[in-house]
Amino acid sequence: MKGPPPVADAHDEEVRARIARGLVYTESETAFLAFGRRTEQIFEYNHTPPREAERRRSLLAEILGSVGERVVLLPPFHAAFGSNTHIGDDFFGNVNLTCVDDVAIRIGDGVMIAPSVTLTTTGHPVHPSRRADFGRFSEPIVIEDKVWIGSNVVVLPGVRIGYGSVIGAGSVVSRSIPPMTIALGTPCRVVRDITDEDLTTRLAGQ
Repeated sequence: MKGPPPVADAHDEEVRARIARGLVYTESETAFLAFGRRTEQIFEYNHTPPREAERRRSLLAEILGSVGERVVLLPPFHAAFGSNTHIGDDFFGNVNLTCVDDVAIRIGDGVMIAPSVTLTTTGHPVHPSRRADFGRFSEPIVIEDKVWIGSNVVVLPGVRIGYGSVIGAGSVVSRSIPPMTIALGTPCRVVRDITDEDLTTRLAGQ
């Protein structure tokens, strides 16, 4: 069961404010957020047989912050919390989707994600002294409606991928991508717009 969050004190609120600003925080400082981790439910989801579709759906509702209708998420699935990830309607996620959701990951409707994709809201300071106690910073990720993300893509903190866009396999997305574009590479860059001409590609007999 998810249960209510603990009552926050002044220290907790200060840490939350720092996280919201994208500033560095540490593992010890965020111990009060551990209630949001869905480790046991994720383990159970990944070990639930395919024939138990209703059980999988029930577990997914327990794991995620919110989940829409007609959602397919093939195990194994991994998440730092689970409860900070939000998925819309008509979603397909292939195997080995990893959500480092220390803060919110919001996925819209009609999104498709290929195998072995990582969505990470969290990075670490460059200087090693700032990584003591697992020092890190986090920024939300937004994936808008109708996006398709190819295999082995990594989406980094603070990125927004616009409506209808396609991210090529193997890309590292470090900057936001505008709507209705194809982007690929390391770092990921827009290579062209998606146009009505794309409606005629891959037709039968071509």
